[in-house]
Amino acid sequence: MNNHRFKEDQRKLNMSEKISNKSLIYDDFPFEMQRTIHLIKQHDLVGVMMAQAIKQGEFDHLEGAGKPLDLDENPFEPGELHMAHKILKDNGYAPHWIELNKEINTLKAKLDKEVNDFKKYAQIVLREKQSRGAIRHFEQKKQNFYLQCREHLKEISKKILDYNLHCPVSSLGRANLDIEAEMKRIVEDIENLTKGLG
Repeated sequence: MNNHRFKEDQRKLNMSEKISNKSLIYDDFPFEMQRTIHLIKQHDLVGVMMAQAIKQGEFDHLEGAGKPLDLDENPFEPGELHMAHKILKDNGYAPHWIELNKEINTLKAKLDKEVNDFKKYAQIVLREKQSRGAIRHFEQKKQNFYLQCREHLKEISKKILDYNLHCPVSSLGRANLDIEAEMKRIVEDIENLTKGLG
């Protein structure tokens, strides 16, 4: 194990010595390395030329300077779908993945509202001493509410998966929903509330 590490460290040291000796780069490395170095130098050249042009004021009076950008054109949209998307947009429709995102947000907001409403209901029921029948009815209603929450979370989770499959840019994807963790959070919130009141 130590012998392997020593050989690896020695190889890295030899490589760094070769790289630090610039005269050896073109001799020891393949054509791709030479091409990469050439492109880096060109990039630096373009940067220098642009900096000089900016200093000389060549970019000061360009057409459209100071005006807002036209963001109507979607750079991620395939050219053959541009007309179809424009017609949909002009008539108040959006691509499927955008509609899915809106649905997900609506469903999450609805679930949060239902949880808050149930908490208020629990506070009202448990604020005063109730009969055993009323408590049993409340417990049954609470279990039914948990089942409904689980179903809503499953629906949201499916829509998120569908959204991620249709979303054209992976950076816009949504994190998958952990149904068990969400259920645990909802149950703990309600149970802690009912313990405090009961």
